[in-house]
Amino acid sequence: MVNIDCRPEETSPVAEMRDESLFFLFSSVTRIKGLGAATGQALARLLPAGTSASGSNVPIVRDLLFHLPVNLIDRRFTCPLSEAPDGVIATFIVEVDSHHPPSAGYRGGKRPYKVECSNDSGTITLIFYHAHTDYIKQSLPLGSTRVISGRTEHFDHRLQMSHPDIITTVDKIQNVQTQEPVYPLTIGLTSKRIGKYVATALEKLPDFPEWIDASFPPFPDFPDWKSALRKAHHPETAEDLMPVSAARKRLAYDEMLANQLYLAILRRNMQRQASVVIKGNGTLSGKLSASLPFTLTQGQLDVLKEIYADMESGRRMGRLLQGDVGSGKTIVALFAMLRAAEQSLQSALMVPTEIIAQQHYETLTKLTAGLGIKVGLLTGSVKGKARQAVLEEIANGTITIVVGTHALFQEHVIFSQLALVVIDEQHRFGVAQRMALTAKGNTPHLLHMTATPIPRSLTMTMYGDMDCSLLKEKPAERLKITTRVIPLSRYEDMMDRMKEVLGKGEKIYWICPLIEEKETEGELELTPDNDIAAAETRFTEFKTRFGGIVGLVHGRMKNDQRDGEMKRFASGETRLLVATTVVEVGVDVRDATIIIIEKAERFGLSQLHQLRGRVGRGSKPSSCVLLYSDRASEVSRSRLATLRDSDDGFMIAEADLQIRGGGDLLGSRQSGLPRFIFTHLIEHRQLLEQARQDATEFLKKDPELHSARGKALSTLMQLFG
Repeated sequence: MVNIDCRPEETSPVAEMRDESLFFLFSSVTRIKGLGAATGQALARLLPAGTSASGSNVPIVRDLLFHLPVNLIDRRFTCPLSEAPDGVIATFIVEVDSHHPPSAGYRGGKRPYKVECSNDSGTITLIFYHAHTDYIKQSLPLGSTRVISGRTEHFDHRLQMSHPDIITTVDKIQNVQTQEPVYPLTIGLTSKRIGKYVATALEKLPDFPEWIDASFPPFPDFPDWKSALRKAHHPETAEDLMPVSAARKRLAYDEMLANQLYLAILRRNMQRQASVVIKGNGTLSGKLSASLPFTLTQGQLDVLKEIYADMESGRRMGRLLQGDVGSGKTIVALFAMLRAAEQSLQSALMVPTEIIAQQHYETLTKLTAGLGIKVGLLTGSVKGKARQAVLEEIANGTITIVVGTHALFQEHVIFSQLALVVIDEQHRFGVAQRMALTAKGNTPHLLHMTATPIPRSLTMTMYGDMDCSLLKEKPAERLKITTRVIPLSRYEDMMDRMKEVLGKGEKIYWICPLIEEKETEGELELTPDNDIAAAETRFTEFKTRFGGIVGLVHGRMKNDQRDGEMKRFASGETRLLVATTVVEVGVDVRDATIIIIEKAERFGLSQLHQLRGRVGRGSKPSSCVLLYSDRASEVSRSRLATLRDSDDGFMIAEADLQIRGGGDLLGSRQSGLPRFIFTHLIEHRQLLEQARQDATEFLKKDPELHSARGKALSTLMQLFG
């Protein structure tokens, strides 16, 4: 019998607060007898790092149990040997008739070790390449009866099975003829071994009190949590592996309920926090309104009304402003910052890169000219005496609005009276990062902005701790961008068109999906049959065609080098910029009129929409060209047609979510999206809505989680970390 030592091994404050019923699940997997350090390290390559042993990266039992099978092998099929079809998993009882090792002197060529077997219905040959003779003779003694299971095949009209998956004695056939789960694997592990450890852990599962309200709509169809986890590890049909199976829906609902309850508590706690009351007097915002060459849209006015109400409430604002490309979020943020400035309070605007910080600094400096306030800039490139001067002016309050990168929130940056923090385009930040960023000042208000339209389901899971505002309407002066979908076979036509446009002094972006050739799948090279573009390759080609007006930017460049290239492009020193998606967000070159995206089918729709927004920012008509491979599928072409026919970023984001899923939609390196294990944001969308409703309504009745269900929900949140 395999045993597990279930005693708690942690001494951290988190462990001390954890419910005792969770000690087993938060134990290191190496506490399972027979699962040693080597297997623990193999599991560490497969599972998330554990939160158990101090300093250990070995996974915990919970994460092993949350590692669900992805396929199913049915070993129940059997038939007469003479009637066995090709290519099926089958199980037979056979007698071992003879062994045929490779001939004497054979040095490991292609000839295998063969074992001839038979029963009353026919014969079968077992094939072993690179054979371990002792193992084969021990497993298949001459004249013995054995159960074999594996994939059948025919060679030269004879039935054979190469490397049987299972060889055992007849008394164990019931253990063989089962539905065998298949787990995601890594080097050093097999599904059978993982299944063995999982089975042992399942025997030790604690009994948790039910945390789902029995009257809540999904509940009648759900198994209890323990039964759901067991069923998920022992699927009987392919349907049991699907997100819509009862067991997986139950586990997904638990996960979403924990997520939504956690975010609702954070939101409630933020709203409980007192913050400075900012009413302003309208003097600065009035002067700005009078100086603008345009009027605010109704959407901008509505959002400002929500922001002002938050700032006046006396409670801390935590608001997300979602605005499509070109919807005018920056001017909304400026009005909010001026509201604070009217009370001699400071604001900080944080952006992801230095070049975007420089752009915002220049824009805000121009817009606030004559208002009697000072805008400052703080980035990594501000050094020496200039940096010290900025730090002193932030500390003494001379600078009212400071623009910068993450450098703004380093320990040595001290604000005089920081009342509002605006974070632009930092959708990769998760909840913990947002909490850390607002630690400066005396509970400053937080306005988080993104130009990446996010579907409602992702908004709930990423920003459920914040109030949300949508800015869909675009200013009337914003020109519509013409989008064209063109096959890459018309490449030379594009070169002629680019030569014409560049000859007029206009600027062009050329976007490539990869940085260099070795990044392509399977180490492919650039050939006529496989023309996967690389930015460096295109840059070299375009330099030959168009001369010194060509620039290059990509994510592997150092920040100062990349920013320098962008400044050259903005100033007109270069007019054709070859780039990767590093230009996707925030870069504002107002006289760039054309963006060409090569291999557009390789990008998500939302990413293409963001890239399209790099042009059309000035007064000249602009266009976006989506170049697709001649081998692109009809589905890929129809996706591009969706982008061609719509400029509604929110509609495009919903379509992209359906196609690509949440993680791909936001990008694999974005850390703001929670790591869901059981939740499928498409299949479980309705359950997510119900989990949000359940969490919100329950907290109204039991805000401190003191009731029996409240304590069970507290355990649930701990279970999911």
